Amino acid sequence: PNCSILCGQTVIIISVVSSPNSEAAVGIMGKSRRKQKVIPPPQLPPDVPEEDIEFSDEDLKYVQENTQYARFVSRLDTAAINKQCGGTVKTVEDKYEEERSKKKTHQEEKGNGEILVDPVDVLPIKTLDGKLHYRTEAKKSKLAEAITDEAETDVLEDENILNKSQRRAKAKKSKKEAKKQDKELPNQIAKEEETPQAAVLAEVKEELSVQETLENKQNKLAELGTLLLSDPEANIKSLKEILDLCKDENTKIVKLGLLSLLAVFKDIIPGYRIRLPTEKENEMKVSKEVKKTRLYESNLLKAYKAYLQKLIILEKLPVYNQIATRCICTLLDAVPHFNYRDNLLIAVVGNISSPDEVVRRLCCSTVRSLFSNEGKHGGELTVQAVRLIAAHVKAHNCQLHPNSIEVFMSIRFDEDIGKPNKEDEHNKKYKKNNKRKNQEEENQVQENERKKSKKEMMSKIRDEVTADYKGVTYEPDAKERRKMQTETLSAVFETYFRVLRNTMYTIGESTEENPISNQGSFGAHPLLAPCLDGLAKFTQQLDLDYIGDLMNYLKKLASSSSVSNNSKQKNSKLLTVSERLRCCLVAFKVMRSNLNALNVDLQDFFVQLYNLILEYRPGRDSGVVLAESLKIMLCDDRHQDMQKAAAFVKRLATFALCFGCAESMSALVTLKNLLQKNVKCRNLLENDAGGGSVSGSIAKYQPYATDPNLSGALATVLWELSLLSKHYHPAISTMATTISNMNTSQSQTFLSAVTPQQAFADFSLVKESFEPKDESRKLNIKRKRDSLAEGAKSVPEIDMEKLSKKLKENFTILQDIKEDERVRMELQS
Repeated sequence: PNCSILCGQTVIIISVVSSPNSEAAVGIMGKSRRKQKVIPPPQLPPDVPEEDIEFSDEDLKYVQENTQYARFVSRLDTAAINKQCGGTVKTVEDKYEEERSKKKTHQEEKGNGEILVDPVDVLPIKTLDGKLHYRTEAKKSKLAEAITDEAETDVLEDENILNKSQRRAKAKKSKKEAKKQDKELPNQIAKEEETPQAAVLAEVKEELSVQETLENKQNKLAELGTLLLSDPEANIKSLKEILDLCKDENTKIVKLGLLSLLAVFKDIIPGYRIRLPTEKENEMKVSKEVKKTRLYESNLLKAYKAYLQKLIILEKLPVYNQIATRCICTLLDAVPHFNYRDNLLIAVVGNISSPDEVVRRLCCSTVRSLFSNEGKHGGELTVQAVRLIAAHVKAHNCQLHPNSIEVFMSIRFDEDIGKPNKEDEHNKKYKKNNKRKNQEEENQVQENERKKSKKEMMSKIRDEVTADYKGVTYEPDAKERRKMQTETLSAVFETYFRVLRNTMYTIGESTEENPISNQGSFGAHPLLAPCLDGLAKFTQQLDLDYIGDLMNYLKKLASSSSVSNNSKQKNSKLLTVSERLRCCLVAFKVMRSNLNALNVDLQDFFVQLYNLILEYRPGRDSGVVLAESLKIMLCDDRHQDMQKAAAFVKRLATFALCFGCAESMSALVTLKNLLQKNVKCRNLLENDAGGGSVSGSIAKYQPYATDPNLSGALATVLWELSLLSKHYHPAISTMATTISNMNTSQSQTFLSAVTPQQAFADFSLVKESFEPKDESRKLNIKRKRDSLAEGAKSVPEIDMEKLSKKLKENFTILQDIKEDERVRMELQS
């Protein structure tokens, strides 16, 4: 009998052989052992380098003759052979270790934190059947161990009664250990649970988190803005939070933060300038309300300063340029009385000539609003803005956009500052009479003392209210306002004269050592046109001492005669016809505004107008300027020389033949006006054999003369009117016929109400919707159709051979002529 005794972990097997069957059992055991033997794979031959291998000539010859038998060598799977023959022999222990590792990977944890122990860690038990059974033992995980340790410590603490100090120390230790375990265990669990799905989920969570953060930041900006607008004094600290959000990396959040701060500051900024208290004032005892207001004002001023610094920094970046300039311009326009307005004004004037059209328009509109609304700042910002623009023009050598000077047209000058009004004098006299009456009544009646005391109190209150109103509305005294106006005028005219000098230098006073400066991005003379418009508007405020110099500048610019050695034609190209006409207009406007104080001959400007009429081109030059010059220089001037008027009449008639409807109509209107004012010039309408009846000192007309007085226009006839009467536009044809039918003997004249400017505006291409009728063309088409229908019946047959011969002869003749011309040119050369 077989028996097995188990003692602890040892197994003792006792076998007693008492029968002959034992030999059979031994035989069976031997057969099983033989079956379990592993046959090792054949060993590969040792590796020999190719250099050491030697091939015989017979082998090489055999391989070359029988190449088709050696193809199987290329098809051999060398990797499989190496794997089969080159691998190590696996024993029973190796196979056992592989199975154990597989089982270890597929083990699952129990719910109580218990883990099955590997079979290798415990000795097996062999049963009577001969099978091996492995015993399992529960092994707790780290989490279960930590929980059990805490439970045991709690039980021990409950069992043993401790002091308060010991309990506190143990509680601190337990908290520290718990924190350490909380930090370490999630990291271990996360490392164990890392999978490719977790990585994809992490990426999706990141994308969602970006959108969520954007929405959260936007909502936070909205909440902070509403809190500030509802109660700014209690929530003034939220300005700092919005400024912190403006430092975000996302451009959208930064722009929203800047705009939200702009809306908040526009609403909460007070109507006065904040003055921080001095050290002495801080040392003084003040009530709680005063302290609260001081704290609020200081926090507001700090946040406003930080906001402006942020805007000035972001203005230089192209991403935030437009949004930052918009905020700066809006603040300057909304609160020009508040602190740090000088910094805002410097930033606005710096971008007044920006290449970005949006930024330039914002800055120019802001400066115009400052000039037109001086009640907000009392005129101080007007003086500063004009000075800054003048310095800006000087620094850039007059190479700026025209809008940078065109803003001066919005300045308003009051000539009646400091003069006493008639109404005030009348009120003073009325008050004196009332005082006398009151005194008489007081002497007579003693009961009116109460009324007198009430009136005195009311007058004091009114005086205080008026003083407060002046302080709030920033209205300075009359002397200060007059002083500020003189400063602005001096800065404006300084800029205008600098532009005129610069143009004079570029046109005529440049030499080889100082050549003409290159044209900028805005043209050769970008500031000349707005400069001339400003001079024409502000000539009444100009001092008489400077008018003589101004007229000399205008003459040189209109004629371009200030030339050193170059020809006039080269220098005249630097100024356009419109700019030269503007110079003539400014000269006439200056003379009209100061007619009593000046006595200047304007003959040179008439000469320039007479020559510029022929140089005009409709697509290149401005027709509005030409019409205005015709009105001011010819229609409004009453004293015209007969020879000069006749020359302009003839020149305008030829001008009307060459150009469009608008230019022709404005020329005919001025021509009619000149003939109505000068009766002797109507002799040009007579058709004499030798020209006009009154030829004057010059008997022959010279159309190319530069001086109208030397043209001899009275010796010619206005034959242009007969052609203009057949013009395709009915209005021009009727005007030409009315002018040609004027009576020469009529002494009384009726001037037309239509001006050249109105005529040009009415007949310009923008408003013109006229389409000429083609009745003549229709009649010609009908006649041609009828003639073709009649002639088609009686058309003879054409001989093509004769026609081809004639064409060949003509071709040869033309070819011979060309060859003869070529030979002559060669001989002459």
